[in-house]
Amino acid sequence: MNPHDELGRYIDAHHPEQVEFLRQIVRVPSDTPPGNNAPAAEKAAALLTALDFKVERHPVPVDFLRGYGMQSVTNLIVRHRFGPGGPTVALNAHGDVVPPGEGWTKPPYEGVIENGRMYGRGVAVSKSDIATYAYALAALRALAQRDAGLRGAVELHFTYDEELGGLAGPGFLLANKLTEPDFAIAASFSYAVVTAHNGCLQFEVTVRGKSGHGAMPQTGRDAFRAGAAILDAIYAEADALAAKKSRVNGIDHPTMIVGLIEGGINTNVVPDRLTLRLDRRMIPEEDPVTVEAGVRALIENAVRGRDGIRVEIRRLLLARALQPSPGQKRLVDPIRRHGRRVFGEDIPAVGVPLYADARLYGEHGIPIVMYGAGPRTIAESNAKRPDENLLLEDLRRATHVVASAVHDVLSG
Repeated sequence: MNPHDELGRYIDAHHPEQVEFLRQIVRVPSDTPPGNNAPAAEKAAALLTALDFKVERHPVPVDFLRGYGMQSVTNLIVRHRFGPGGPTVALNAHGDVVPPGEGWTKPPYEGVIENGRMYGRGVAVSKSDIATYAYALAALRALAQRDAGLRGAVELHFTYDEELGGLAGPGFLLANKLTEPDFAIAASFSYAVVTAHNGCLQFEVTVRGKSGHGAMPQTGRDAFRAGAAILDAIYAEADALAAKKSRVNGIDHPTMIVGLIEGGINTNVVPDRLTLRLDRRMIPEEDPVTVEAGVRALIENAVRGRDGIRVEIRRLLLARALQPSPGQKRLVDPIRRHGRRVFGEDIPAVGVPLYADARLYGEHGIPIVMYGAGPRTIAESNAKRPDENLLLEDLRRATHVVASAVHDVLSG
């Protein structure tokens, strides 16, 4: 029998177990914030152990997490060696999620199944791919008992801080040389293989003035007025960014928004402080150093010459873009080939405007693409919105594709 057909038979036979595996993961909340995610990792470790995998636990030191803004993170690694030589392929998915928020019609932490879909926070982003990758490796392991043609190793990297930037997840594993794979696949959706993504800079800007009585505003130095000038400058620049186009298919242009504003003392007091947080997305062609210098200059120039006003700018996040690389071809070709076979349609290779943990592997020189279970678009799954859901048929088919593509990489 064709090895890809054998992998598919194993996956199909174990699909009900895979669905229950996913449901059990969904039932353990892992909201970030607050980021108390060790319990979710322990649940995943128990389920992986039940699949006869040896699970390594790599807790992140509390001192690091305290400054990072999380409470507990335990990263998991499963390593399975096939034949001697060959590459090591890492499969990375994150088990942390954004808080559910309001507006759900199904319980966010039950894994309710209706009409072939599972509903729950994280079923699409990206607890689904913990299940995808675990059962893809299980299928490869079962095949290897009868077929000695595979050379190399597969590692499962299940991490728990993607929503906060990945530095306590893949960043921690890679920086501490706990893993050094030759290739990697990271969680995504099954109707495209992602070869590039945007970068991101986030800043906190504090405008400081001087308070004064509301009946005598001239006695104060209004931080809100200065802040309004900064906002005008930011949004004028945001509109201008639309003309700066990326050459990467699927990525349009850079963006910039202000996502949070707070400040002031009371209704009848001249505000002495305004704090805003802004998000600047960078296309792969942009240099983060140049972009950061430009954002800082934009803000400082907007309030230059205003008496009694000073501005503090603090960088919160630098996430570099994932760049397309020639080494990705070793992954892209088999994913697209088997995607066409399993889904009956072409699987495009594209970039996406969000940023993800994949960039951290790319920064270490590891060819990585994003591929996993899910719909054509984030919007279709309600990812990070109420009633997030996953078509379970997409989970089954994506597992076919991942297992077969990794098989081809390991068989040379």
